[in-house]
Amino acid sequence: MSSRRWFHPNISGVEAEGKLLERGYDGSFLARPSRSNPGDFTLSVRRNNEVTHIKIQNTGDFYDLYGGEKFATLSELVQFYMENQGQLRERNGEIIELKTPLNCADPTTERWFHGHLSGKEAEKLILEKGKNGSFLVRESQSKPGDFVLSVRTDDKVTHVMIRCHDYKYDVGGGDKFNSLSELIEHYKKNPMVETSGTVVHLRQPFNATKINAIGIDSRVKELQKENSQWSGKAGFWEEFESLQQQECKHLFSRKEGQRPENRAKNRYKNILPFDHTRVKLSNVDPDIPGSDYINANYIKGDGDPNGRVYIATQGCLPNTVADFWMMIWQHNTRVIVMTTKETERGKNKCARYWPEEGESIEFGKIKLRNVLSTTNADYTLRELMVSAADGTEERKVHHYHFQGWPD
Repeated sequence: MSSRRWFHPNISGVEAEGKLLERGYDGSFLARPSRSNPGDFTLSVRRNNEVTHIKIQNTGDFYDLYGGEKFATLSELVQFYMENQGQLRERNGEIIELKTPLNCADPTTERWFHGHLSGKEAEKLILEKGKNGSFLVRESQSKPGDFVLSVRTDDKVTHVMIRCHDYKYDVGGGDKFNSLSELIEHYKKNPMVETSGTVVHLRQPFNATKINAIGIDSRVKELQKENSQWSGKAGFWEEFESLQQQECKHLFSRKEGQRPENRAKNRYKNILPFDHTRVKLSNVDPDIPGSDYINANYIKGDGDPNGRVYIATQGCLPNTVADFWMMIWQHNTRVIVMTTKETERGKNKCARYWPEEGESIEFGKIKLRNVLSTTNADYTLRELMVSAADGTEERKVHHYHFQGWPD
């Protein structure tokens, strides 16, 4: 099971009933620690607008419903009864259905929290993509309700159990903390020491990018925060940069953009068009290497009954403006959407490729005339008359310049 949000570590039977009756429907369920028998668990299921509580035994070696199938983990038990409807029954034989989990909120919105992740999965992630000192926190699979701190120390991963008891967190002794965040902040400043003498430094978080839909608002707030301690950049920027570092993993080739004659036509060396969907300029000199190249790709809308095709391209460079307008003319494009300013944060993002209102300009074989500019709160709409330099045909192109999306 990819998520274990159905586990609620700090609620009573009465609170479970309240949540299921208020937010759930028949077949909704959750699991929680047993209050009457510490160490065991309870499965609470809504049925016929009532809640049934089913005891789960934890022997230390396996989990079961006091008889019947035995499971190594609580997750395996829940998954089995979800996938095998009819196996879970009342004593009178009536079937108890586990249809939909009633999710619990994550214990923290911090991006280093990975939720339901196994020890092996954590080790693989950190060893493949992390650095010495990279860390994450995940749910304990062996002890539901507890957590595990996984840290890379040189070429191995150290796992530290984090206990959660009475709404307090600790690592099996020493200080207790009110939240996972407080615990992590403490051990970033005060490193733990393994029994072998190895110092466990928490140097940089290994952040999760997968979230539950219910937590999207809180994750967006986290991503908007600037992380002055680690990089001084907001989370969205950090995640975008990490995507750029994965360029070697593209499934399709991008050789044309890497040719020496085409490199100067790329705004960024790592953002290149795919060879099989790149736009090729026509009516060019075939004897000039790279004459048909522009940093642009076709995009087809899946399931579009009209078969529309779009073009995605980079912000123009001074030396690619003429090619840009040749592409627009070649494809009879009538709408251009520009989502950047010419300059953002002191960096040039796009060379100006249009004239001011009432003015005309020529780029290569294409002539432009700006007949009207209308400025709105977040965008400017320009009506451009575009024609071949010989004046044989003129077309109207609408240019939507969206400026309300800062870099």
